[in-house]
Amino acid sequence: MKKFLIGLVVGLALAGMFVLIAVLAMAKLGDQKPTVAKDATLVLRLEGEIPEKAPLDMGIPFLQDAPPATVIDIWQSLQRAAVDPKIKAVVLMPRDMAVGWAKLQELRGDLLEFKKSGKPLLVFLRAPRTPEYYLATAADKIYLVPEDMLDMKGVRAEVTYFKGALDKIGAKMEAEHAGKYKDALDTYTRTGMTPETREVLNSVLDGLYGHLVETISGARKMSVEEAKAAIDQGPFLAEQAVKLKLADAVLYEDQFFDEVKKAIGGAEVKKVALRDYLRSGGSEGKSKVAIIVTDGTIIRGSSSGNAFGEDESITVANSVKVLREVGENESIKGVILRVDSPGGDAVASDEILREVKLLSKKKPMVISMSDVAASGGYYISMTGDPVLAYSNTITGSIGVIYGKVNLKGLYDKLGLTKDLIQRGENAAIDSEYYELTPGGRKKLREGVDEVYKSFVGIVAESRKKKFEEIHELAQGRVWLGSQAKDRALVDELGGLDKAVAMVKDRAKIAKDEKVRVVVYPQKRTLLEQLLSQNSPSVELRMTRAAIRELTGGLPLELLQQGGMMKLMPYRITVR
Repeated sequence: MKKFLIGLVVGLALAGMFVLIAVLAMAKLGDQKPTVAKDATLVLRLEGEIPEKAPLDMGIPFLQDAPPATVIDIWQSLQRAAVDPKIKAVVLMPRDMAVGWAKLQELRGDLLEFKKSGKPLLVFLRAPRTPEYYLATAADKIYLVPEDMLDMKGVRAEVTYFKGALDKIGAKMEAEHAGKYKDALDTYTRTGMTPETREVLNSVLDGLYGHLVETISGARKMSVEEAKAAIDQGPFLAEQAVKLKLADAVLYEDQFFDEVKKAIGGAEVKKVALRDYLRSGGSEGKSKVAIIVTDGTIIRGSSSGNAFGEDESITVANSVKVLREVGENESIKGVILRVDSPGGDAVASDEILREVKLLSKKKPMVISMSDVAASGGYYISMTGDPVLAYSNTITGSIGVIYGKVNLKGLYDKLGLTKDLIQRGENAAIDSEYYELTPGGRKKLREGVDEVYKSFVGIVAESRKKKFEEIHELAQGRVWLGSQAKDRALVDELGGLDKAVAMVKDRAKIAKDEKVRVVVYPQKRTLLEQLLSQNSPSVELRMTRAAIRELTGGLPLELLQQGGMMKLMPYRITVR
């Protein structure tokens, strides 16, 4: 029996080793560069999320779906395709995209830049909504499937309030905030919008709707009034969209590619997928510029896992690791800090800002804001370097909140009780069983006010403004990038092209010199993932995502660790 067990263990170990070798060998085969045929057409099938940070690519097609291309991947591919003699045209086929307004602006701008090459850009839409149609307006021609529907009908704001549900189960959220607009926890303490919340959301909707109308008006050669009238008739059947000049024709996919064939001069359409095109080319330029992606909620976290977080978060230890790695790399001539974060923990935000400032002293830096750079996301951008945003970036929200859940009513319903023995006036200040005492609330109020005052001071110093000037713009208020630019909370409106141009200028790199862009954190390999002991399971990720959706986007990590938060009050989804 003993020999049998030893043989079984050895056999399993050898089998495991062979499986690992086989997997790594297949991953190596997946790394081989594909070739691009002459006179090829680059096909961009953009679906789902377009992340800022590169996901794990196992390199083994049958073990996973193709990982989504990042914003930077698409930007670089379109830049390359514009000058690549092998690429004759680009076809855009977006569907069910899950991105924010700023990313849409970046991608649409990249498509418009590609069009300057003179090469055709055509779009084929299936079940399009507002984000897909917005991108499509960059193209020469827009085609829809017969019997399909263009689901575009304007913009709206909906806020879910949980106080009534919490009352039913006997739970209560106790909150303190600095800034009359800092309403991140209002969804748990109120049953409807405050006048301040309504004011800000109306302002945001006006900006987003105005941008959508102007884009459609300019792209489809309509007056602003005609574009508004068209949107008011949505959603549209495909034929209705054509009649209203929102699209050019209805075709099936094979008929659409016949149109592509005509556009490229009658030659055979040789399709190359974005994934293959990305892997087929190399980097250009001698001088290196780093793009450091800070993507997710800011938490204290631990020193394990991915740099700049695992599970959609930005942790202090891993942020510091990447920032110092870039700072010590002498080949990197400039840095773009790419921020896509609604904020999070106040202490973690401050630690990260300090490290970003230290890097800024070593390397020329520019801040590039993506969909969201608000609250703590705005805070870590305050290095004193130039700040770029898109006109629809959600930013500002300069304010501080503290919240804790009081579960005594729920415990009473369940028959649970607690007895308290304490030493120290505020020993139970963070207990989930006892309400805040007047003294405890005063203590928290003092802390929130002091952190807010520090936040405003940091912004005032970075933006070279007086404290009072920033305070007037702060108080937790959310701004669109265009509004922030008018109020000098950001310096310029623009995307990655402009950020690269600005950092080249600051690094004294010639305008016409090509640079090699290096993205941090760098993509993890399959072996690194296999050896990682701290990567959250799929089940844990799904659970956290479900809780975020249920709680209106409030990150579970922040509720778990407690403390004061620099967190944006809501999410904006484009559908």
